[in-house]
Amino acid sequence: MSREPEADAPVDAPLLGTLPESLRTELIAFRRDLHMHPELGNQEFRTTAAIKARLEAAGLRPRVLPGGTGLVCDVGVWDGHRPMLALRADIDGLPIPDTKVDCEYRSTVPDRAHACGHDVHTTTVLGAGILLADLHRQGLLSRPVRLLFQPAEEVLPGGALGAVEAGVLDGVGRIIAVHCDPRVDAGRIGLRVGPITSACDRLEIALDGPGGHTARPHLTTDLVTAAARVAADVPALLARRIDARAGLVLTWGRIEAGHAPNVIPQHAELGGTVRCLDIEAWRGAPDQIHAAVDEVAALHGAKSQITYVRGVPPVVNDPVVTELLRESMERRRGPYSVEDTEQSLGGEDFSWYLEHVPGAMARLGVRRPGDPSHLDLHRGNFDVDEAAIKVGVELFTAAALIDAGA
Repeated sequence: MSREPEADAPVDAPLLGTLPESLRTELIAFRRDLHMHPELGNQEFRTTAAIKARLEAAGLRPRVLPGGTGLVCDVGVWDGHRPMLALRADIDGLPIPDTKVDCEYRSTVPDRAHACGHDVHTTTVLGAGILLADLHRQGLLSRPVRLLFQPAEEVLPGGALGAVEAGVLDGVGRIIAVHCDPRVDAGRIGLRVGPITSACDRLEIALDGPGGHTARPHLTTDLVTAAARVAADVPALLARRIDARAGLVLTWGRIEAGHAPNVIPQHAELGGTVRCLDIEAWRGAPDQIHAAVDEVAALHGAKSQITYVRGVPPVVNDPVVTELLRESMERRRGPYSVEDTEQSLGGEDFSWYLEHVPGAMARLGVRRPGDPSHLDLHRGNFDVDEAAIKVGVELFTAAALIDAGA
């Protein structure tokens, strides 16, 4: 393998571990099968069985995680000394309908869809594992690699916590992953050193008061007004109490109060998300939000009960591991196949692994040329078969080979 990137080299240059056409065709079919049969977090039994069967067909020995879904599988045998590289994929779908039309592989499960690209992530790690297993049989993989197929990424605080508790990082020295991004052109990846996603938590607030008639609001607690003031004033208070550079954003998605136009209700609820770019500000966010909510609610005579559900911290890409991904992509597809990417306000539980070992996540391009940059991935209006799967597999494979010193 040449260290110098070849800008004009063909994409199918005969490099070690290049994806053969027969396997590419198989992986496209595998990804489309997953796309047709999405399963929610911790319910991915069919998905787990399909991955396990294909890994076993490649001569590997995958182990199902304790919860019954998700797998861990080593290519090669760890010697107990030199840490392994781990390749991670998330395998669950979302509880939303697949809105594609005239597509033979659209979801067959009502109100379930692989709209966040986890079917692609799974297929790329599977494909890399198959290639690496073949290289291992040939004696060309000098360092074992761990494959991790994680359940329940979409379930706060994320299936990564259970995977870590199950010991999937034992013997691992660094970990890498990809995440589909419709803002990046197919055939390219986006990289960033440092935070590449944000923290994401969930907030539920219940307000209570005695209720009464709208003709006499002065004799009771006007909960509708109290809820409206919490919705408007709490984000404003946070904007003045937390450094703006932390990028903390509280956004409401639900407000419910009352049943009749002339009755002041006894109960109101608000629900939303807290997103934060800075990890230190994220750690202090619950206390700041509790104080702001209590202050505004008390001002209007309402009793407040706050449920703050910790989600995930930001994914913070390690500079050394990010450079490994950059070098891997440039070796395969030249320097123009990599672009710098911005930090996203989306959350990803890959961040929990990075609390234990250094790692990095790449943004895998799925935008076809000519598509608008604001393409909504959740609508399912994309096709990643021809470019993203190939790029993802070869990125993971090249990274494993470079990490092994091959």
